[in-house]
Amino acid sequence: MSASSSTLGYSPSAYYLERGELIKQGAEARVYSCSSFFPEPTIYDPSSSSSSSSSSSSTSSDSSNNSIIIKHRFPKKYRHSNLDLNLNSSRLIFESRSLFRAIKFGVIVPKIYWVDEKGGCLGLEKINGWSIREILGGGAEGEIEITQEEEEEEEEQEVDLDQNFEDRDEQGQGEFEEINLGMKTLIELGISQDHLMRSIGSALAQLHSTTIIHGDLTTSNMMLRLTPNNEEPFEIVLIDFGLSSTAQFPEHYAVDLYVLERAFASTHPKSEKLYASVLEAYAQGLGPRKWKPIEIKLKEVRKRGRKRDMTG
Repeated sequence: MSASSSTLGYSPSAYYLERGELIKQGAEARVYSCSSFFPEPTIYDPSSSSSSSSSSSSTSSDSSNNSIIIKHRFPKKYRHSNLDLNLNSSRLIFESRSLFRAIKFGVIVPKIYWVDEKGGCLGLEKINGWSIREILGGGAEGEIEITQEEEEEEEEQEVDLDQNFEDRDEQGQGEFEEINLGMKTLIELGISQDHLMRSIGSALAQLHSTTIIHGDLTTSNMMLRLTPNNEEPFEIVLIDFGLSSTAQFPEHYAVDLYVLERAFASTHPKSEKLYASVLEAYAQGLGPRKWKPIEIKLKEVRKRGRKRDMTG
C-alpha cells in the first residue's frame, strides 16, 4: 500500500495512491505511477475458461496508454497543521494554474486530469519517453560540480557528446552499445545534438512568452516524447511546475535560464556548446525586442553567481 486513506482523510485521490507505485520522493511531494484510471475488469464466462484471460490481456494493453501520475504534497509534521494545509493548498493551486495556462497557450506540458485540493494531489498525464538528463548521460541532479582536474581526466577518457550522436560504424552498431536507449533512438531517427538543443530553447521561449517562470529548470524536468505521426519526430515536454511563478521583470526570466545553465554545467561536462545552442534558439523564439533585456539581466545574474561561488 503506497499511501493510506487515513493520511488523506476522505479524498478521491486516496484510491489511486493506495494502488500506485512510488517512483520519486522529494522534500515537498511524493510522485506515484498508476497503470490506469480504473481497475482491470474481470469477466467470468462459464462456457469458456479462456475468456477471462483474453479480456484481461486486451484491457491491460489499453490501460498502458492511460497511465497516470499522482503528485501528492504530503503533510509535514514539522509545520503547524493549519500552516501546512494552507501552504500545500496554495502551492498545489498555483502549480495547477501554471499548467492550465501553459496548456492554454500551446506549451507542451502534462495534461491535468484532476486537482484534489483537500487531498493535496494532482492527477497528471504520464509522459512516455526519456528525460534530457538521461539522453545526455548526465549524473543525478544536485551532484557536486566537477573540478577542473576531474573534467580534464574525463575529457581524456570519455567520448565527446557530438561523437555519441554522429559517429557510428558502417553497420550502425557498436557505438549503440555504449549509449542509452534515448540517444540511440535519436541517432536512428537522424536527429542531431544541435537539433535537440534548439528544440529545448524553443520550448523555453514558448513557456516564457506566457509569463510563466518554471523555477526549477533542469534537464531532469524536460522529457523527450516521440511523435511518429507528426511532421517533427519528437517534442520536448516540460514537467514539474511545483516551483513555478509569474514573471514581472526580465530578471525573473534570466534567473530561470541561469538555473538551467548551472544544471548543464554540473550534470553535463563540456556542456558550454550545448547550452549556447539552447540560448540561441531561445533568443530566436522570443525575438530581439524581448530577448535583449533578458540577455542583459542574464549577464548580471551570472556575475552575481560567480561572486557567490568565490565567497562561499
